[in-house]
Amino acid sequence: MIPMVNLKAEYSEIKTEIQQGINAVLDSCAFILGPNVQAFEQEAADYLGVKHAIGVASGTDALHLALVAAGIGEGDEVITSAFTFIATAEAIRYVGATPVFVDIDAKTLNITAETIAGAITAKTRAVMPVHLFGQPADMGAIKDLCQHQKLKLIEDCAQSFGASIDGQQTGSFSDAAGFSFFPSKNLGAYGDGGLVTTSSDEIAAMIKKLRNHGSDVRYYHDVIGYNSRLDEMQAVILRAKLKRIENSNQRRRAVAHLYSELLQGLPLETPFEDKMGVHVYHQYTILSDHRETILTALQAQQIACAVYYPVPLHQQAVFLDSCQGLSLPVTESVAARCLSLPICPSLSDSQIREISAIISDTLS
Repeated sequence: MIPMVNLKAEYSEIKTEIQQGINAVLDSCAFILGPNVQAFEQEAADYLGVKHAIGVASGTDALHLALVAAGIGEGDEVITSAFTFIATAEAIRYVGATPVFVDIDAKTLNITAETIAGAITAKTRAVMPVHLFGQPADMGAIKDLCQHQKLKLIEDCAQSFGASIDGQQTGSFSDAAGFSFFPSKNLGAYGDGGLVTTSSDEIAAMIKKLRNHGSDVRYYHDVIGYNSRLDEMQAVILRAKLKRIENSNQRRRAVAHLYSELLQGLPLETPFEDKMGVHVYHQYTILSDHRETILTALQAQQIACAVYYPVPLHQQAVFLDSCQGLSLPVTESVAARCLSLPICPSLSDSQIREISAIISDTLS
């Protein structure tokens, strides 16, 4: 059996450090907003090149609170991708705004300044690009457009921790950004967790308030907030993994490059890498008209694979009220052909060769 991601192998390498850290938390009984959360926030901010990093309970909460802090609300429109996990659009709906879905680039699978520009209306207040599968969106062009149109820019970095463009980390281009620490992410907790990054003192102060019931000082509340705090034990785990994120992402890139080399010449598309950006391969996703055949062949050999995402958001029942008749041809084509293969730092070259050989034999 080859899994999509091998969390057991990863844990075995950091087990002692994590157990010592968690035991120290248990001994201290400081479980909420303790010293490890504060230390992780500073370490993450330093790594990402932002002024503020604020731990929250999940990646979904990170996007939600970022939108609230940016002033997005009832009646506003937020332009985003339909080829993403539903949390992106859920966060927009949570604040009473409407997600406006635009098409993606056929190579990067991300929305672009061009597709965004065609959807801007008098109601548009923000743009939320997704760095899908670890591939950075073209943030230079998107940021220029948002500044010209006076729109807020919120990055969805749920899948892109460590990805960069010309040396600048995703999560540092925007008014605010949301990261997810779901266990399978490149930087994952052992439970839920998230992070908001910003270089705005005002937004950071509001996020800190919002995550803690609208309070700066205990029992004094300035706004209606939420219960969305990163807990101390998850911070211990994230601190241990953050030390290793560069090596982890480098191995993911090596895995991806070997896949692409071995799959070359087959009737499928391997992931595109923009020379200006560093793709961190949260997923290694191929596109093929023979997806079901490949999927069946891999599963028959007990090799995991997954379709991210089979139904784009504009075709989901929950969004049909605002998307009736909307056609996004590239998004729909990609959703019909995408297949993600196993990828994680512990995946061996021999396993990559085995998976690639099965795909090659299946398509021959």
